Amino acid sequence: MNWEQIAGNWKQVSGRAKEQWGKLTDDDFDVIAGRRDQLAGKIQERYGIAKEEAEKQLAEWQGRATDLWFLEDKHRI
Repeated sequence: MNWEQIAGNWKQVSGRAKEQWGKLTDDDFDVIAGRRDQLAGKIQERYGIAKEEAEKQLAEWQGRATDLWFLEDKHRI
């Protein structure tokens, strides 16, 4: 799934990101607001990891994203 789809549905998929990166706060997710670079930076900051590792984790997470994420999360609300 491309990042534009994720960013456009950020409210729905941010729950998935919270499951992946539990150290990020609700305020962090408000600041991130679907911006990939902001998410990568917050992952680096909260987990004390290098930029390359944050990008790797983010790419793997993005690779697992499917349309079902949007459907499932809409039904959770």
